[in-house]
Order: sequence, then C-alpha cells, then structure tokens
Amino acid sequence: MVSPISITGISSISPLGITEEEIWKAYKSLEHNISFEEFETEKTPVANLSAPGKKIIEKLKSSNAHYQNLDDSVLFSIYAARNAVKSAGWQGNHNFGVNIGSSRGATSLFEKYHKEFLENGKSSTLSSPTTTLGNISSWVAHDLQTEGPEISHSITCSTALHALLNGVAWLQSGLADRFLVGGSEAPLTPFTIAQMKALKIYASGEDSIYPCQALNLEKNRNSMFLGEGAGVICLENGIKDNALALVKGIGYATEPLKHNISISTDADCFQKSMKMALGNTKPEDVDAIVLHAPGTIKGDLAEYNAIKAVFEDQMPALTTNKWKIGHTFGASGILSLELALLMLKYQEFISVPFVEHNDIPKKLNKIIVNAVGFGGNAVSVLLERPIHN
Repeated sequence: MVSPISITGISSISPLGITEEEIWKAYKSLEHNISFEEFETEKTPVANLSAPGKKIIEKLKSSNAHYQNLDDSVLFSIYAARNAVKSAGWQGNHNFGVNIGSSRGATSLFEKYHKEFLENGKSSTLSSPTTTLGNISSWVAHDLQTEGPEISHSITCSTALHALLNGVAWLQSGLADRFLVGGSEAPLTPFTIAQMKALKIYASGEDSIYPCQALNLEKNRNSMFLGEGAGVICLENGIKDNALALVKGIGYATEPLKHNISISTDADCFQKSMKMALGNTKPEDVDAIVLHAPGTIKGDLAEYNAIKAVFEDQMPALTTNKWKIGHTFGASGILSLELALLMLKYQEFISVPFVEHNDIPKKLNKIIVNAVGFGGNAVSVLLERPIHN
C-alpha cells in the first residue's frame, strides 16, 4: 500500500487519437486500428498514429529548428507532456520531476544513422545526442523548463509503469510533490519489425477480422503486432480535488531468466506484483484488470493463469487494448492505464469483441493495470476511483 497519490492529468498520442473524446469513441468502437504496410517487401500489420496525431507531430517538428532533428519518440513525448501538464493545471509551476522511458528509444534515427555509417564509413554530427535514451526526458524537461530531476530508463515493455513506480517513490520519499511520468515508443521501423518477426511472435495475414487475438486463450498462433504512441500522466502527493484516480497500490517482481524472453507458465512475476499491489485490498473488491496480454500464445495464457492463481473464484472482468492498437513496447503500460482511467470516469467496461465476457461489472471503483517486459519484469498498479467522481 502507498500513501494517497493522485493522478491529476493525462495525455496521450496513439492510433486512437489525441483527445479524450476521440480516444473514448475509438474504444467504444468494435474496429481495430491496424493497417498493412510493406516492410522488406512483406505486408505487415502495424498501428500508426491517427491522422490528427500525424499532423500535430509534423506541426510540432516544424515549430522549432532543434525539433527537426529529433526522433518521433521524443516528439511524441513532448506533445503528450505539454498536454498532461495543461490538463493537471501545472502551468507556471516548474518544480516537478520528469521520468519518461522507452523500450527502444530513437529507432528511426538510429537505423538511419547506422545505414549512413555502413554506406559512408562516417557518422553524422547529431547521431549520438539524438539517439541516446536519455534525450526523451531531457527534451521534455527542456520544453517545459522544469526545475526538478530528470530520469530516463528502459525496462522493455514495462517501462512506462516502472516510470510510475519511480514517480511514486520520489513522492513517497518527500523529495518531490509532483512528478511527470510515462513512456514513448516509435518502433515502426524495418529493423525493429524484423526483430519481432525473428522471434516468431508477430501477427500475419489480412484474412482475419481481428489479426491480433490478444486475450483469446484458444488461439493457435502468435498474433502480436506493433503500434506507436506515447502517454504521460501527472502524479501528486495527497488526494487532490481534480484527481482522475488514486494510486492505491503498486507491485513489482522479476522472474529468474530461463530464456531472454521467457515467462513462467503461471507468470510467477505477475502473481507477486498483483499481490503486492493489492496489499490489504480484498481480491473481490477489484472490478477489472487491464492485462498486458500482447497477443502471444504463452504470454496471454501465463498472465491469465497468474490472475486465476491470485483471484481464484473472485475473477474480475478482464480486458486489453492490444488487439486494437498493437503493442507499443515501453508506452504500452501507460496506454493501458489510460484505458483504466477512462473506464473509471465513464463507468463503462470496454470489452474485447472476440472474447466472451461472462460478468460485465455494473460499477467500476478499483482496476488493476498490468505490464511485463522481456525476462519477466512485471508491474501491477491498483487504481481507485476518487470519491468526488
């Protein structure tokens, strides 16, 4: 359990859109946001930013000469951070920390500069500063002119929720009263796509209504695909009048490695992280869980087994957004958290269209959000609807 911490602002940019209205409308739709593009002459399912999202990033890029040399992962973060701070009412107060991470970082620029090096034997002047992982938080802090600490990290696909853990730790320690946390990913590049295909977990084919079968425990093929986007939230100590939700519990765990991308059959790491996040909360009080569920056979089933082990016959309603927007790596946890916040606000459970949901909750007061990275780096966050909502 943690002392009261409020989420007072959030903003994201993803295939779902850039405004709360767009995003909620997209979630209520049964359509996915997948398109098929050619990568190395092979048609591949991906989820690009929405049309408004692409326009706003182009506008941001051209607004400042320095921004023209930045990777999309940085630009996504700057946009989301500006709007999160605005939604929380932090304008004019620069005394807050920043921790925005990424799994892969500047994939587009890294691949571009590496290609130039192979062709010319030389590296471009800006190749190093624009591809370091730290340049995401650094540029966000520069853009917002913050006075607090700047942190960057990568814990693969649980990066964004690890940023939340860091923010909570700083707040709990008394070293900060406000923290801006999140994750960003722009992985729709040839080498990144090729890496995922090499793992034999990538979705294929245009013959399915829903190419990604995330949370379908009966699937016989891996169906993960990649999407791009970023999400940023504002954390504050105490219970605030403008709180969107309260962070009631956090949990984390790491499994011993058996393979670079392994996770145990019953996802021991998730069992530990969820139990830690629950603390003194009764399992039956949790109304829903937003799963990590990337659409792989083993990953989805292992997480489900972990939930069964923790909740037994008190199973909450289960959902995920990856069938719709793909796996956004380091940003995925914060985009899942955004779905949880929207469900708490609108008091409506968002189901997965090809999964049978036996018990749709009539009210939503407590929701757990899960994320896990390669090697079993699990994080679980317990959110609670504020009383004033």
